[in-house]
Amino acid sequence: MKQTADLKPQRVRGFTVAGVHAGMKKNGALDFALIVADRDCVAAGVFTKNQSKAAPVLVSQEHLAARATSIRAVAINTTSANAMTGRVGVENARITARMVAAKLGVQPEQVLVMSTGVIGTHLPMPKIEQGIELAFAQLGADWESAARGIMTTDTRPKMASLRVLSADGEYTITGISKGAGMIAPNMATMLGVIVTDAELSREHAMIALRFATDRSFNRIVVDGDTSTNDAVFLLASGASGVHLRTTADMHQFNEALLIVAQSLAQQIVRDGEGATKFITLEVVGARSDAEAHAIGHTIAASPLVKTAFYGGDANWGRIVAAAGRAPALFNPDTARLLIGRGEALTDDAPGLLLFENGLPTRYSEAEASAIFREADIIVRLELGLGNGAATVWTCDLSHEYVSINGDYRS
Repeated sequence: MKQTADLKPQRVRGFTVAGVHAGMKKNGALDFALIVADRDCVAAGVFTKNQSKAAPVLVSQEHLAARATSIRAVAINTTSANAMTGRVGVENARITARMVAAKLGVQPEQVLVMSTGVIGTHLPMPKIEQGIELAFAQLGADWESAARGIMTTDTRPKMASLRVLSADGEYTITGISKGAGMIAPNMATMLGVIVTDAELSREHAMIALRFATDRSFNRIVVDGDTSTNDAVFLLASGASGVHLRTTADMHQFNEALLIVAQSLAQQIVRDGEGATKFITLEVVGARSDAEAHAIGHTIAASPLVKTAFYGGDANWGRIVAAAGRAPALFNPDTARLLIGRGEALTDDAPGLLLFENGLPTRYSEAEASAIFREADIIVRLELGLGNGAATVWTCDLSHEYVSINGDYRS
C-alpha cells in the first residue's frame, strides 16, 4: 500500500521556521515567512518558464547558481509579487537577501527569496525588514504559521510531511506551498518549499526535485495561467545523518518526495479559487507519456469542461473535443471515456462508460449527471494508441472565481 503524506507537518532536523505579521496584510494576518537552516544545505530549485520572470525568481536563480551547496535560508513575502518592477525590484530582492544573511552571519547568495501578490508593485521594504526581525525572534517548529504566512487568496494553508525509514536510518521530508489562482504549471506552479534532513548530493537534489515536480506541480490546473513568480525549492540539511548511498536509497527518497509534492499539489487544486469540485483526469493509451500529459492538460484547462463540471452537466462532448485539439495524436474511433466518483476507478467501481468507437454509449443521463455533481470526480480517457499515461488534477470554474479575480487588487 502506498504511503500517504501527513498533513500535520513534522519537525525536520536542521531547520527552524516562522510566519509573522509584518504589516503588509490587514487585520493582523500573517504575511511573511522565513525558513532557516542551522548549517549549509544542498539546494535545488525549479522556476517558471514564463518569460516575464519576477525579480525574486531572477535573484534566486543567481543565488542557486552560485551557492547551491550552501544555502541557509528562504524568505517569502506576500501582497507584492515584486514582478515587472525593473531594477528597483531586483535590488529590493537582493536587499531582502542581504538583511536575512546579516542576521545569520552568512553571504547574501546563501539566501533564497520568494514573493507573491500583486504584479507591478514594489516591496514595502520597511515592512519586509520588520518581518525579518519578527521572524528571527519567533523561529521554531511552527510550520503551520509559515504556511499561513505565504497565503494570498488561499483559504487554508498547504502542508505535508513524510517520515522515511531507510537502510541508514530515519529521515523526514516536510513541505509547504501556496496557490489557489494563476495555476497552470510549466515547471512548477505557485510557491513551494520542501526540506529534508537526509543528506543529498547537488545532482541528486536536482534530479529528485525535477522528478517530483513533473509528476505533481506540473500536473495541476486551476485556471490556465502560469505565474511570473512560480518557484519550488528543495533544501537538504543532512542533519539526520542519513546518507543516500545506493540506487535503492535514492529511489526511495524520490518516491517519498513525490508523495509530499503530490499532496501539496492536490491541496492547491482543492483550494482553487471558487472551486467546488476536485477532478482527477487519467489519460492512458497514448503514444507517449508526454502526449498523454498534453491531452490531460488541455482537458483540465478547458473553460467549457470546467464550467460543465461546475454546473453538474455531464457534457462529455466537451471533454472529447478538448482532447481532439491537444498537441498530441487523438483518434475518437479508438478512444473510450469513463467517469466515476472519487479519485480512482476500481474493480468494484469501474465507472460509467460514456463514449467509445466514436459514438456515445447508451448510458443513463441521470447517473452521469449525478456523478458530475459529486465533489470528487474521476475521468478516465483511454486512447488505444500506445502505452503512454498521465494523471492531471483540476477543479471546476465557478461564479466565485470570477468574483475573486474581478476585484483582486481592490
